[in-house]
Amino acid sequence: MAASTKAAALFKRTLALSPARCPGGGGGQRCSSSPLPLPGGRRRGGGRLLLQGSPPGACPASPRFQRPLSSLLCPQDALSDGLQTCYRYLNQTSRSFAAVIRALDEELRHAVCIFYLVLRALDTVEDDMTINLDTKVPMLRDFHSYLYQPDWRYMESKEKDKQVLEDFPTISLEFRNLAKVYQDVIADICHKMGAGMAEFLEKKVDTQHEWDKYCHYVAGLVGIGLSRLFSASELEDVIVGQDTELANSMGLFLQKTNIIRDYLEDQLDGREFWPREVWSRYAKKLSDLAKPENIDVAVQCMNELITNALHHIPDVLTYLSRLKNQSVFNFCAIPQVMAIATLAACYNNKQVFRGVVKIRKGQAVTLMMDATNIQAVKAIMYQYVEEIYRKVPSTDPSSNKTQQIIVSIRTMSLPNGVEASRNHYSPIYLSCAMLLAALSWQYLSAMSKASEEYVQASEN
Repeated sequence: MAASTKAAALFKRTLALSPARCPGGGGGQRCSSSPLPLPGGRRRGGGRLLLQGSPPGACPASPRFQRPLSSLLCPQDALSDGLQTCYRYLNQTSRSFAAVIRALDEELRHAVCIFYLVLRALDTVEDDMTINLDTKVPMLRDFHSYLYQPDWRYMESKEKDKQVLEDFPTISLEFRNLAKVYQDVIADICHKMGAGMAEFLEKKVDTQHEWDKYCHYVAGLVGIGLSRLFSASELEDVIVGQDTELANSMGLFLQKTNIIRDYLEDQLDGREFWPREVWSRYAKKLSDLAKPENIDVAVQCMNELITNALHHIPDVLTYLSRLKNQSVFNFCAIPQVMAIATLAACYNNKQVFRGVVKIRKGQAVTLMMDATNIQAVKAIMYQYVEEIYRKVPSTDPSSNKTQQIIVSIRTMSLPNGVEASRNHYSPIYLSCAMLLAALSWQYLSAMSKASEEYVQASEN
């Protein structure tokens, strides 16, 4: 599959994953209402941001943290005609993402909106199979330059999101209206992602290094871009945006989790993302792992890839420990705890090669409610790596490496040798939480619809 689809998907998932939780540890003043996407709901390619489609959390009723609906709808006097159009395109291409955007502070909200639309336009070029390679490759490589060409547009796309290409002058104008610090981030990420898409357009992932490189292009760059926007907005310290290695690991951990879990779906769609260097030790063809007679070696191959993904967790914990703003922390932490829960469910599990492996909705709600500070996230990581540790078969070829990385994660999670505490909710409490989450989801859906109607009305 092309690099673009997963890039947009990961972008949507990361942004859609932040729950509506108010500051409860970790600092920060804002509370944002947003849907919780679980691993798996995205378009294949442009929309594979790791989490999708689950109930959101809910903000406490404290007036201090409540925002009136009108403030989330971007009042007309705060929006130029071009921005109104951009938010309409945002609604058309991702309604859930549009609701999340409106919970951000105004300056950051506009920057992230434009960031999304630029990547969506780039993704639309990459996805359009009617564009021949002689045209597509230069377009991908040069796409960042179109941001500074007021009249550039592409009118021949057959994709469903073609409006972002046909009216790209409106998007590029609003891009140029952003503060230069935001422009620099968006243009740089667009440049690098376009080059990566062009590189992997007809190229398969062979080595583990290429696997990391592919995941960097479609997910790591999104994490780096968002981190730089967080810092540029001054919601987070400069180091958050500067430490690209940690931001890249945040994206790679999510992307590798998706790729591992979605083996069967990808095979059915004719896509291959597992690195040949690994799977060729277990089968002649990647598709052979789906055959019942190969189930044992298939599981061993998957366990090796899961072990590879676990090596990103120390970077993830270091990254999260630096965040100060509560809403940014929630936004970043929830996809990561969903990912480790997903890997724990997949590890040594034959079902990955027979159907779909998902975490339970109740489990997802509990993770969303818990992951509001670094100590809670460390406890969650500890819980799930211990679950994996208990399932490691002594005969598994990767068993020693798996156990070694888990020991390292234990040390980071429990620096004093004492298990971090987590809240454990009774069934009654959890039922109430799920009901509240469902009501919040209905509110978000209504808000998204209302916001779209508001923008349309303001244009008439």
